[in-house]
Amino acid sequence: MKKIIIFASFILATIACKKNSTNEKHIKKQENIEVRDSKYLVDNNKKKIRTTAEAIAHANGFQYWKKVTEIKFTFNIDKDTTHFEQSWSWKPKNDVVTLISEKDTITYNRTTIDSISIKTDQEFINDKFWLLAPFNLVWDASNFTSEHQVNAIAPISKTKMQKLTVVYKNKGGYTPGDAYDFYFEGDFIIKEWVYRKKNQLKPSISTTWEDYQDFSGIKIAKTHKVNQGNRTLYFTGIEIITQ
Repeated sequence: MKKIIIFASFILATIACKKNSTNEKHIKKQENIEVRDSKYLVDNNKKKIRTTAEAIAHANGFQYWKKVTEIKFTFNIDKDTTHFEQSWSWKPKNDVVTLISEKDTITYNRTTIDSISIKTDQEFINDKFWLLAPFNLVWDASNFTSEHQVNAIAPISKTKMQKLTVVYKNKGGYTPGDAYDFYFEGDFIIKEWVYRKKNQLKPSISTTWEDYQDFSGIKIAKTHKVNQGNRTLYFTGIEIITQ
């Protein structure tokens, strides 16, 4: 059990997400930077998509998120012979979160986080970020700067892809200053990513994004294989309830 807790803490420390925000941040507009398939230039409501971050979010079904009343999922980590898991229910319209684990069941409201609920919220933000990172590219847009590189080599498959790098500001959220490199092709579906703690050059962790499944129009990668060591992060029990 101790090994499981240590590894879970490592993942929380390296991938903990930022608090949600709604405004957008600029992205470079040079002719060779913004390259998109034309079908992602507008969403279902004919709203123009202005940034690569938005294109990734909408390719994964962000336009359907407004209908979601509850999302349930279990976050799993397998490392060698150890297994860790914890389950969540999130009602985004009133921001009520419930954690279900072997130790306890905890319910709290993210609008009134206190010293008791903050540790649980850090774990929730981490697990939710793994599940919905494409949507966080919209939710967190005012908290990071971004750059789109048309030609890049993906770290795991070593194939040519496009890359979006986002660097979070040095204040706000649980892990300020961190950076993420998203690798994708013309469909804007993430295939691999790299997390770099405090925007350091060396990757802190690199994983695949695979085993996609459609949930009421929302596409979720259920499996993330770490490129080094025998580690896999994955989701089970995903349920999306819409109004």
